[in-house]
Amino acid sequence: MTEPIQRRKLFQEVLDRLMKRIRSGDIPPGAQLPSERELMEEYGVGRPAVREALQTLERSGIVEIAHGERARVVVPTAARLIGQVAGGAMHLLRSQPDSLEHLKDARLFLETGMARLAAERATAADIARLREAVARHRASLNDLETFMELDMVFHRELAMVSGNPIFPAIVEALFRWAGEYYQAMVRAPGVEDLTLAEHERIVEAIAQHDPEAADQAMRAHLTRASQLYKTTREPAG
Repeated sequence: MTEPIQRRKLFQEVLDRLMKRIRSGDIPPGAQLPSERELMEEYGVGRPAVREALQTLERSGIVEIAHGERARVVVPTAARLIGQVAGGAMHLLRSQPDSLEHLKDARLFLETGMARLAAERATAADIARLREAVARHRASLNDLETFMELDMVFHRELAMVSGNPIFPAIVEALFRWAGEYYQAMVRAPGVEDLTLAEHERIVEAIAQHDPEAADQAMRAHLTRASQLYKTTREPAG
């Protein structure tokens, strides 16, 4: 059976034309789009069609709209791209708790690979940066909020050794998405010192340029954390 041709809404036509200009480089990253009034006159449509097109571009992460200013094409980055799916990912975790198991599996696969890669590629400067991250983390023991943030920073710093900007962006996103469960996990008695000791073992394996040891140290760290996740399935607070 032939599907009927759907009548397109005006905002979709405006959206298509703006996307063509952005993709062609006519409006490059960082540049502002024409004003709402200019777009209305150029395309012969009303303000509602222009605003809906701009809002669709904003939701897609293609433009950003500040109050009182014209929309601006964003400069694309891995972090911005991954951040676009954060809301949906967190909603998925809340509405389907079993999805947390999938997230943990993804994190284990990613971060053991990152540890191996770091052991192969780390320079003296990289190793010094990782040791500094552990030292800063240890200094925050009396501040739970800072301790949790610096835990994420350590894992992000390790991912940065790869030289691939997508990896640290994904690592940070995984922490943010599971943040509610993670907060409960870190509050478990004695976990802070254990976390720091595990991070130190990971760094030493990387400093020895031993990929297998780095993989095992990261796997032991995340597996132990995974067991704590199972005892804190309800979000904190």
